[in-house]
Amino acid sequence: MVARYTTSESVTEGHPDKVCDQISDAILDAHLAQDPMARVAAEVMVSGNMVHVAGEVTSTARVNVTDIVRGVIRGIGYTYPDLGFDADGCFILTDLHEQSPDIAQGVLREKDFGAGDQGIFYGYATDETESLMPVAIEYAHRLTYRLAEMRKNGLLPFLRPDGKAQVTFAHDAQGRPERLISVVVSTQHTQEVSEETLLRGIIGQVIAPVMGEWLRRDTRVLINPTGRFVAGGPAADTGLTGRKIIVDTYGGIGRHGGGAFSGKDATKVDRTGAYMARYIAKNVVAAGLAKNCEISLAFAIGQTIPEMVGVSVEGKSKVDTDIIAEAIRELFPLSVSGMIDALALRRPVFQKTASYGHFGRMTEERSWEKTDRAQILRKRCVG
Repeated sequence: MVARYTTSESVTEGHPDKVCDQISDAILDAHLAQDPMARVAAEVMVSGNMVHVAGEVTSTARVNVTDIVRGVIRGIGYTYPDLGFDADGCFILTDLHEQSPDIAQGVLREKDFGAGDQGIFYGYATDETESLMPVAIEYAHRLTYRLAEMRKNGLLPFLRPDGKAQVTFAHDAQGRPERLISVVVSTQHTQEVSEETLLRGIIGQVIAPVMGEWLRRDTRVLINPTGRFVAGGPAADTGLTGRKIIVDTYGGIGRHGGGAFSGKDATKVDRTGAYMARYIAKNVVAAGLAKNCEISLAFAIGQTIPEMVGVSVEGKSKVDTDIIAEAIRELFPLSVSGMIDALALRRPVFQKTASYGHFGRMTEERSWEKTDRAQILRKRCVG
């Protein structure tokens, strides 16, 4: 008996919103590379062949924003003028100014950083995949990453940067992924490619290698459901920093506090709080204390420690959640400065997180994906 379905989507690095996220984080990284204490909140909008960069920056760094913008766009693959948006031809408007002094006085405390804003921040982990990510978003990201890979290595030369993927899984009564219901892939392509070539290429080089044994005769597969996807990217759709927050996190499984990540330095607890919450949740699951775990942290602007630390699990936890919450407060640094130091968030590592999800991939820069506190957490909770 099927208990539930889960569906998640991912978008490629060439999606207009993701173009903005990557530019925002590249600007952040450029400042951090020169000034690790830089305070940055960079927002980007793309529309047509225009890029508008705005926000607040307080830093000793000297950064050529125009060069950064063009470099990001070029790296994504928008190098064809006929796409209507290209790295060398786009118009760039920049409006960056210093952080408000009213906010700064709450952040720059005498001995510790205060939170740059109020809010509730969530982290989630589940044992249904090796990455401890929900299965639907895990595979959606794999599909969009594969699309970009096939475009860049030339195996599918008719692909263009914009694209999306969506997968639906059925779960059994115990919540385990049981069956792949559907796969949807939408990808921008050249005008001259035939429908047969496109379909064969996407099935053979993208869907089959990624989904593997999950594919069955009754799996519903949709590729470019409208039949055509030539016009794409910022030329066809306006993009904004921070608009793909569900893609960035857990694909709709688990809650999201509402704050976006990209373009924000580590004093912005939208980002740091969510990263720490993921780190904690992942260690709880890796410790075997629960099959899934959602951590919530609430901060008030200017305050150094959270107002609330919440632990939530589906079904029966192996340990009372109050005990887990108490252990978390003891074993994880939850002050703003403590989180920044523990996760090494003063490094210029953020552009790499701005596409294909901030969570789930074990790479050097993603310190929040480690499970190095699982053993001590289990010992504290179980004995």
